[in-house]
Amino acid sequence: MANLREIKKRISSVSATQQITRTMEMVSTAKIARALQREKNSEPFAGAITDVMLTVAQAAGSDASNPLLKDPKDYERALLIVVNSDRGLSGGFNIQVARAAEERINHFHRHGAKEVELITCGRKATEHFRKYPHKALAIVGESDNPTLQNARVIANYVIDGFSQGHFGRVDIVYFHAKNRVEQVLRSERILPLDEQVLRTARGPRANENEAPTGLTSPFEFVPSAEHVLSRLIPTYVLTVIQQALIDSAAAEQGARRKSMHSATENANAIIADLSRTYNRVRQASITTEINEIVGGAAALEEN
Repeated sequence: MANLREIKKRISSVSATQQITRTMEMVSTAKIARALQREKNSEPFAGAITDVMLTVAQAAGSDASNPLLKDPKDYERALLIVVNSDRGLSGGFNIQVARAAEERINHFHRHGAKEVELITCGRKATEHFRKYPHKALAIVGESDNPTLQNARVIANYVIDGFSQGHFGRVDIVYFHAKNRVEQVLRSERILPLDEQVLRTARGPRANENEAPTGLTSPFEFVPSAEHVLSRLIPTYVLTVIQQALIDSAAAEQGARRKSMHSATENANAIIADLSRTYNRVRQASITTEINEIVGGAAALEEN
């Protein structure tokens, strides 16, 4: 009977855990709907600024003297923005971003970077890199609801550092919410600009495989396309960072919903298995008791 009590206690414990995971799944389902809507609402402006940047960058050309279009093969300092979540229980969401960030850091070092600074967004990323020697900024507490103010703080640091020559490369690592159930890990270059980066930027397109196109209307740039491009850089960088934060927030809820759904299904399987075990043990116990009663009755008849 002690074994039956242990099994019943285990079933009760798993059932309580199942209620928690099911509730968290429902909460994440509601949150991801709002997060995806927020991402959708921000896409028109992001797409517009991308189209403008592409048009101006094409007009500016690929002059090697322009630091915004130059593709340096070697650089002494780089900056990496790591966008993660404040909470766990989201499967491999946090660890995959951290690993991608570590790979990007190694990539920078292989290209001659002696120092790579980090900007961590999310408590999990901040904790993962707590011993990292070159941390510039840490944004925590707003992974599921990023604000424009924090995006502006990061963008200002990026623009100031890049314009003053502190960084030769600025990248960002985050998860893109493709839809409610699928998240795609992205590692994108923010600065310096090049045509390839602009063509992979997101915008209001029919599908993700369709690249944004430059505006076809003729423009005259005064005093020059390079000057206009330099004026557009702060807005573009802010938009890219804000869009990544919003995108990551939606991806976080999608990953958590998926993780909690799997946990709930696993709890169902465990409860079913424990219930079968409980019934077998109970039936064996009943059979043993019946045999003892029958054996005792037979002994009495013989006496």
